[in-house]
Amino acid sequence: MREDENVEALLPLPLAAFHILIALSAGECHGYGIILDVEARTSGALRLSPGTLYRTIERLLEDGLIEEPRKKPSGPGNDPRRRYYRITPFGTAVAHAETRRLADLVRLARHAWRAAGESS
Repeated sequence: MREDENVEALLPLPLAAFHILIALSAGECHGYGIILDVEARTSGALRLSPGTLYRTIERLLEDGLIEEPRKKPSGPGNDPRRRYYRITPFGTAVAHAETRRLADLVRLARHAWRAAGESS
C-alpha cells in the first residue's frame, strides 16, 4: 500500500462496494459470480443489479480497491470472455476498516439501547 492512500477517506463505503469487496475476499470472480455470492451471503436480502454492480466495480477499479488480473483463471467453469476481478491489498485494508467502523456503530447502538432500557 502506498503512503498516499488514505483508507479513512473512502469510508463509509457504499453498501454495494462493501459487499463486492467481501465477495472478492474469497478470491477472483467475474461479475455474475459476484452477484450470486452477494445474494447467497445475504440470504437474498441484497441482489445487485448489473447496473449497480458495474458502476460500483468501475469506482472500485478507479480507487485501486480491486483490479483485473493480467491472466484469467483457467479450468472448468472459467469463461475466457468474462472479466475477472480481485481485491487489492489496499482494498483489503479499506474493507477491514469498514468492518471495524460498522462493528463500532453496532456496539454504540447496543450500548444506547441498553441505557435506554435501564432508564425506563
